[in-house]
Amino acid sequence: MSRIGRLHVITDVHLQRRFSHLELAKAALEGGADVVQLRDKEASARELLEIALEILPLCRRKQAALIINDRADLAWAADAHGAHLGADDLPLPLARRFLGPDRIVGSSADNAAEIALRAREGADYVGIGPVFATTSKRDAGPVLGIEALSVLARSSPAPLIAIGGIGLDNLEEVLATGVNGVALLGAVCLSPDPESVVRKARAILESRS
Repeated sequence: MSRIGRLHVITDVHLQRRFSHLELAKAALEGGADVVQLRDKEASARELLEIALEILPLCRRKQAALIINDRADLAWAADAHGAHLGADDLPLPLARRFLGPDRIVGSSADNAAEIALRAREGADYVGIGPVFATTSKRDAGPVLGIEALSVLARSSPAPLIAIGGIGLDNLEEVLATGVNGVALLGAVCLSPDPESVVRKARAILESRS
């Protein structure tokens, strides 16, 4: 596994109630995800920490990474592999100082200027999107589309992980832009068979490697 991987799966228990974070993480790892991103904006710090501590041994067993969204402090407390930070979270340079050089620190961006800034600040990867329309993130920026994503991928100084409305039906199109990888959320969490979706996405990724 490379440091940041190519297939990220974001767990979500508010878009759906069928699966827990742990169940989604298990499905993602069995399907071949490189990274599990634990995201829950409503859970308490204690709840998130307990969930992270359940998921982390599964990730280590599969040689995958656990990244905690928004909470560099919980990534440190759980001894997770890293954190993904948004605009309202701990500033990236401070998170890097806090987490150290060996943990993954990712961040989000909407455009080329933000990608360049995140790269200068030391992000290991930049989440770029939404590529397509999505209902899984209420504060998502304007839709980029494939053409704009291709332009950003060609010029980006940091590895890009594309996100937003990505599923099995458009995954190849997204990968053809040259992004480093993708993050899947709704396509996995809303499926009655999350593991199957991740497994099929892994096969598509492998066919293009």
